[in-house]
Amino acid sequence: MGRDKALLAWPPGAPGRGTFLSAAIELLQPPSDLVIVVAGKNADSLETIVDAAAGYLVVNRYPERGQFSSLQVGLQEVLNHGRDAAIIALVDRPPAQPRTLGRLCEAFRDAYESGKWAVVPEHDGRHGHPILIGREMIEAFLRAPATSSAREVEHSVQAHILYVPVDDPNVVANMDTPEDYERLAQARVQTP
Repeated sequence: MGRDKALLAWPPGAPGRGTFLSAAIELLQPPSDLVIVVAGKNADSLETIVDAAAGYLVVNRYPERGQFSSLQVGLQEVLNHGRDAAIIALVDRPPAQPRTLGRLCEAFRDAYESGKWAVVPEHDGRHGHPILIGREMIEAFLRAPATSSAREVEHSVQAHILYVPVDDPNVVANMDTPEDYERLAQARVQTP
């Protein structure tokens, strides 16, 4: 991208309204009692946004190990705070619509009681984010080698995952390049 994705304007083309990071925290606040943001070398630039949105910032001391190591840092912090479940959202994805998150939370409560460890949104046959995970899935992620990917771990326990169809293109929209960001702006991706 060439710059920190977390600090890009959300929605695209609306400077001053918010950032990808602030929008993600705002989305996660209602169903959560703690929103943990994992930062790396960008911790200083994210701290003000996290504090203003009443989030909790933790730092991955070894961000060069990759995205999966940041996931592990965040999930360990979830357990350190005495929580048994987590909603995982990525900063390079537009926030899901609030109704989508509500549907996922409801599905998670029902699915967890029947032996599922995670709920993953699905749009047009593609899996997306945010995902909701319980203690068993947290532990599966934490036990995996740091060289793993979340996708590998997810596939290794697929029988314990419920995929929930949603009518929300934001769950599968990804943003890795300036062109991706421009496409989001032009498409006027639905905002929460």
